[in-house]
Amino acid sequence: MTDAEGRKPRSDEARAVFTPPAGAAAAAEADSSTTSEFAVPDGLAVPRTGTESETTSEFSVPDGLDVSSPQPAESEGSAFNPPSTHSSKQLPPAFTPPNGVPVVSLPRDVPWQDRMRTMLRMPVTERPAPEIVQRHDEAGPAVPRVLDLTLRIGELLLAGGEGAEDVEAAMFAVCRSYGLDRCEPNVTFTLLSISYQPSLVDDPVTASRTVRRRSPDYTRLAAVYQLVDDLSDDETQVSLEEAYRRLADIRRNRHPYPGWALTVASGLLAGSASVLVGGGALVFVAAAIGAMLGDRLAWLCAGRGLPEFYQFTVAATPPAAIGVALTVAHVDVKASAVITGGLFALLPGRALVAGVQDGLTGFYITASARLLEVLYFFVGIVAGVLTVLYFGVQLGAELNPDAALGGSPQPLLQIAASMGLSLAFAVLLQQERSTVLMVTLNGGVAWLVYGAMHVTGDISPVASTAVAAGVVGLFGQLLARYRFASALPYTTAAIGPLLPGSATYFGLLGIAQNELTSGLASLTKAVALAMAIAIGVNLGSEISRIFLRIGSPEKRRAAKRTRGF
Repeated sequence: MTDAEGRKPRSDEARAVFTPPAGAAAAAEADSSTTSEFAVPDGLAVPRTGTESETTSEFSVPDGLDVSSPQPAESEGSAFNPPSTHSSKQLPPAFTPPNGVPVVSLPRDVPWQDRMRTMLRMPVTERPAPEIVQRHDEAGPAVPRVLDLTLRIGELLLAGGEGAEDVEAAMFAVCRSYGLDRCEPNVTFTLLSISYQPSLVDDPVTASRTVRRRSPDYTRLAAVYQLVDDLSDDETQVSLEEAYRRLADIRRNRHPYPGWALTVASGLLAGSASVLVGGGALVFVAAAIGAMLGDRLAWLCAGRGLPEFYQFTVAATPPAAIGVALTVAHVDVKASAVITGGLFALLPGRALVAGVQDGLTGFYITASARLLEVLYFFVGIVAGVLTVLYFGVQLGAELNPDAALGGSPQPLLQIAASMGLSLAFAVLLQQERSTVLMVTLNGGVAWLVYGAMHVTGDISPVASTAVAAGVVGLFGQLLARYRFASALPYTTAAIGPLLPGSATYFGLLGIAQNELTSGLASLTKAVALAMAIAIGVNLGSEISRIFLRIGSPEKRRAAKRTRGF
C-alpha cells in the first residue's frame, strides 16, 4: 500500500503515532516506575469511586445496570436472576435467635457428677468455657500427660464395675480441671479413648487404653472418686505429679478384707439367703458350707488360669451336691432352700444392674457386652447345677419342682437375714468399712418394702421387686450425693436380698426333670425379676437427680426422641 507520492509508510512513522510525549517519558524514567500494559493511557479520564483499592466480585451487578426491584426467585433457581439479599426477618425459627444461645449456668455447689453429665450431653459449641482449677505453672500441664492420667482414672473406674456414663463424666471432669476444652471421652466395654482438639485449625490428640481385667473393689473405687472430687474442687490444689502419686497409691493398696474373710462372707450370704426362702438352722449351715466350698474351688480354678465361665460352673456344684445328698439321705430339710441359698452367692447382680443402666443411658454397645457377659455367667451356673441335679434324679433324689418355698412369714427373722445378706455382699465387694453399716440398713429396708407389698399386700413379685429396688436406688443416690462419691457401694449390696435365686433354681430343676414348660416359666420369671431390679435401681437414681437438684436451677439434658427413629 502506498501514499499519494507512491511511498510505503515506514514502521517508525506508524509507531510514532502511539509514542508518548518526551516529557512523559522523561518523567517515567525519572520516577523509575514500572508501567503495565493494562494501565490507563494518559489523557483518558476515568472517574474513580474510592481512594482505596476495592475487591470486586464476579457476582456483583455491573455499573450502569439499574435493577429497580429483584424479580421473584424461581423454584429451581435461574442463573439470570439477581441474587436475593439476606434478611433477618425471613429467618426460619430453627436459626440462632438474634440475642444468641442462652448461657447454661452450672452452680459450683452441685456435685461434679451432675455438672459433667450435663456438659457431656450438650453440643460442643454450647459448653461453657473451662475454668482451670489445677495448674502447676504458667504454661499449664502437658496435654499427653493429662490424657494419660484421665485414661488411667477411667480404667480403674470401669474395671471396678462403674457404669459407662459415670466413667465418661469422671474423665471429662479431669480434663476440664486442667483446662482442656474440646475433649470427647468415649467408653466401651473394654476400650477407653479420649480426643482433645486445641482449636479448629490444630490437629487433634487422641489416646486410648484397654481394660482387660475386672475386679470388684469398691474401696479402690471410692478412692478414685475422692481423687476426681479433689481435682474438681477450686480450693484443693492437686498438681499433675501429685495426682499421679495418689493414683499409684490407689493401685498399690491391698484389699481391706483378707481371703478367709471373703470365704466366710460367701457362707454368710448363702445361709442368710436360705433363711429368706424358709430354711432353718440346719439349712443355714448346709448352705453356708456349700457356698464356702464353692468359693474355695473357684479360687483354685482362678489360680490355675481358668476363665470365669468355668469358675462359675465349678462354684455352683457344691451347694447343689449338698442339697441332693441331704435328699438322698432322707434328712428332713428343704433341699431346695439349700441350693437356692448357694445360688445367691453366684448370681451376677452387679454386672446385670450395670448392663441395664448402660442401656437406659444410651450406651448400647457397652450394655450389650455386659448383658452378654451376664448370660455367659448364668449359663455357667446352669451347667454346674444341671449336672448335679441330673445325677441326683438318676440316684433317686425326690426333688419337687413345684414345691413352694417360704412357709409361714417371720418378718423379724427375715429382715435380720436380709441385713446379714447385704453385709456379706458388701464384704465380698471389698467396700469401705464406713459404708458397710449404711448398705446393711439399706438392704433391710429393701426387704421390708418387698415383704410389705408382696406378702402383706399380695402384689405381684415383679412389681414389688421393682419398687423395692427403686427405694434402694433412691437411698443409694442420696447417700452418694451427700458424700460426693459413687452410688454403687450403697446400692449393689443392698439389692442382694431381691435377687431371683429361688426362681432360677426351680427353672433349672424343671429342665433337669424334662418338665420344660414349668422350667422355662420359672426362668422367665427369674429374668423378669432381674430386669425389675436393674430398672428399679436406675429409676430410683434418676428420680433423685430430677427432684433433688441441691440449688441447681438447670435441668440435666438428655437425648430427646419422640418416635422410633
